[in-house]
Amino acid sequence: MTKRSAGESPSKKPLTIKVPVKEQVSAGGVVFRGDKENIEVVIVSVGGQHRWQLPKGLVDKDESPEIAAVREAHEEGGVSSKVVELIETIEYWYAGLDNGIRVRFHKRVHFYLLCYLSGDTKDHDWEVNEARWVPIEDAASQLAFDNERRVMERARELLARV
Repeated sequence: MTKRSAGESPSKKPLTIKVPVKEQVSAGGVVFRGDKENIEVVIVSVGGQHRWQLPKGLVDKDESPEIAAVREAHEEGGVSSKVVELIETIEYWYAGLDNGIRVRFHKRVHFYLLCYLSGDTKDHDWEVNEARWVPIEDAASQLAFDNERRVMERARELLARV
């Protein structure tokens, strides 16, 4: 056995740990109601920090992003809606745990413009602290994430055309 001096590493190569990458696909949307002068949208509060965001969630196996967006709006926002059009698909990376193993997630989120049909925001599911209707002109400033603020502004532009 070779003795090493204090502080000397056993190898000159830096130790690298390969973190697995998992792909995730989510969908959600901007649910709107009202006329051109008085449009409201649904936002939801989640987590311990009561972070405001758009309703969204993972796309289930054999489910289209459009169906998932409508489902998530109903589960998290308590409202039924229908797809009008795709607003934008965003992507980002984050670190987390998958079955207790540290992984890097590469996430794509498809956001749709969703026209309100029926329902009440009080009927949101247990994952959500609160769901509420807010004037579209106030919504972006209440959202926690830059990319969702951009999605909201894009929705506002699309609705101005209609």
